[in-house]
Amino acid sequence: MCSFAQEHKERTLDEIKVEAVHRAEVGGYPLIGLDPADVREAFKSIHTSDKDEWANGFIGVADRYMAEGKAKERTDPKKADADYIRAWHLYSFGRWPVESSPMKKVAYAKAIDAFLTHARSMDPPLEVVHIPFEGKEIVGYLRLPKGATGPVPMVIAVNGLDSRKEDLTESFSAILPYGIGYIAVDGPGTGQSPIKASPTADRMLSSVIDYLGTRPEVDKTRIAMHGVSWGAYWGTKMAVLEKARLKGVSVQSPPTDLFFQKDFVLNSLLGNREYLFDQIPAIMGIFDNATTLDQVVDEFSKMSLVNQHLLGKPTTSMLILAGTHDTQVPISDVYKLMDSGDVPKDAWINPQGGHLGRQVGVWPDPRIFKQVILPWLARDLDVKPLDDKR
Repeated sequence: MCSFAQEHKERTLDEIKVEAVHRAEVGGYPLIGLDPADVREAFKSIHTSDKDEWANGFIGVADRYMAEGKAKERTDPKKADADYIRAWHLYSFGRWPVESSPMKKVAYAKAIDAFLTHARSMDPPLEVVHIPFEGKEIVGYLRLPKGATGPVPMVIAVNGLDSRKEDLTESFSAILPYGIGYIAVDGPGTGQSPIKASPTADRMLSSVIDYLGTRPEVDKTRIAMHGVSWGAYWGTKMAVLEKARLKGVSVQSPPTDLFFQKDFVLNSLLGNREYLFDQIPAIMGIFDNATTLDQVVDEFSKMSLVNQHLLGKPTTSMLILAGTHDTQVPISDVYKLMDSGDVPKDAWINPQGGHLGRQVGVWPDPRIFKQVILPWLARDLDVKPLDDKR
């Protein structure tokens, strides 16, 4: 496979720097929320592709904002919170795409700390929950609507390969005014997940549903799930396996079959330019014992929903979002899912969109989330639109 690796080269460090600053300037993933000036400053101390050097570059800039935030916490809490958010984004990009070196692990720990420091000012409050699971624990961030009386509908939010539950927690704050709560967890193999990805790792997400069943504040008949990319893969599985307990599932760019085939791995994922850098190494990180391209191909064959005989089985209601020009998850996988199962599915396909349906300057992530995903989840959970609540 060496020839493939040579033909599908990753960006050089200089190319990464140029592209990263550009994405920060236009609000492109994974630099949404980062100030281009901060990114440029971090890059001044990054001269090689060493992962620890990368992490240290962003930690250095982020540490300054954390210190500034703590200094202003009593005199200017709003400015302090803005500093904590800025630090969180920088630390998180320092550990991106995955925590694959000692300092990237440090950056991730600092990102969690910065986020939770920011979360102290959230109203309604954020609750960090620890769900026992196979001798370990699932860490989740749970928020309930302000002033909620009686059981409320809930959404389980699951991240993708390189995003984290902190990102979803921030964005899902926008669902609270609907009277809907949420819990965000890291998907199998990512973040603080207690297990790696495998054909049976969905059991971890079933445990989250079990946990919600123990909470008196939760309406057990109105639980939905939302997943992005790899999270959408898990969401699609859960739409089948937990059909009886999930009222609906929304998924953005769900991999189902072709994504997991050898040709797609070699010709589309390896050196993918829509992905900023290191997609295959990041994928290796979510599995146990996957350190070569051949091992990724072997693991992928087990993950295909066709090979697992799940595609085509009955599902709960679903919203499927995708972009026709997605180079990371083939649109054919999305169409295959839309054509399968037993109930009509809702779909939002952007003919000019890339991964997750996003289109820079036209359909950025926040617009898709607020205009498409949130209203669908509200309808699916039998909650009136915001306009009807005013």
